[in-house]
Amino acid sequence: MKRNIVIAVVTAAALVGGGTATALAVAGDDDDTTSVTRTDDDRDDARDDDRDGAAAPAAGKVTAAEAIAAALDHTPGTAVSAELDDGSWEIEVLAEGDTWHTVRIAPDSGKVLGAQQDDEDDAAEVRAALKNAKVTAEQAARTAESKGTVVSVDLDDDGDDRGWETETRASGGDEREWKVDLKSATVTADRDDD
Repeated sequence: MKRNIVIAVVTAAALVGGGTATALAVAGDDDDTTSVTRTDDDRDDARDDDRDGAAAPAAGKVTAAEAIAAALDHTPGTAVSAELDDGSWEIEVLAEGDTWHTVRIAPDSGKVLGAQQDDEDDAAEVRAALKNAKVTAEQAARTAESKGTVVSVDLDDDGDDRGWETETRASGGDEREWKVDLKSATVTADRDDD
């Protein structure tokens, strides 16, 4: 009985621990030992790769617009970018006092996973680019959803062609880039997307 419990505990520890785990199970009072070794054989790495990176959320999951709204509920300010990266939404928020924050949102629940203050020095340029804007990052994400699943939204504050750059992924996996106008919310194919 004691041996079965020890083996069960060792097996559970090896399975939960992941990676390479080595355990020693001792049977009763005997000096006999049995070594149990589990090695990581990378069989599940392909599945993990599919869930990481800029993978589009599945149907019924948190959209870019919903992630931006959740981030702004947590950290009030102006959302400047949103990207589905490494298994979570990362939203950059320019808050009052020109402080930058990165808020991470769970793509399956919309819950805040964490937030941190960042050191950025381009607050003046961003505020200037958005001065007369009527379209927010959240609105740009909602508008671009007509083109596919939005996996990123980013403010292009350079030059005269300012706007929201969005990236979408179609159900077949094809990625496209779009520009959403800051004033009219008109969606056009990004000229740089060649």
